[in-house]
Amino acid sequence: MSRRNLVAAIFFAIVAIFLVFGALMMHPFGEFDEEHYPEMDQYIIDNTQNETGADNGVTGVVFDYRGFDTLGEATVLFTAVAGVILLFRRLKK
Repeated sequence: MSRRNLVAAIFFAIVAIFLVFGALMMHPFGEFDEEHYPEMDQYIIDNTQNETGADNGVTGVVFDYRGFDTLGEATVLFTAVAGVILLFRRLKK
């Protein structure tokens, strides 16, 4: 096994371990945990339209309450796409 294949196998094993642990630690779907989320959901439902001016609660959360997080995600996505384009562009030559 070449060194490159060994590094790739180790990387994929680490990713697989994180995915398995992430899946095992998720809360059951549809169950509300009052201890960890005591009032935030109801606060967002009650105040989103007044504080953000958005009629859609999801839009208000994504673009107003979590605006910097959304900007960071868009930056990461743009960087990944630009990197893939540069990689394929070099392989073409």
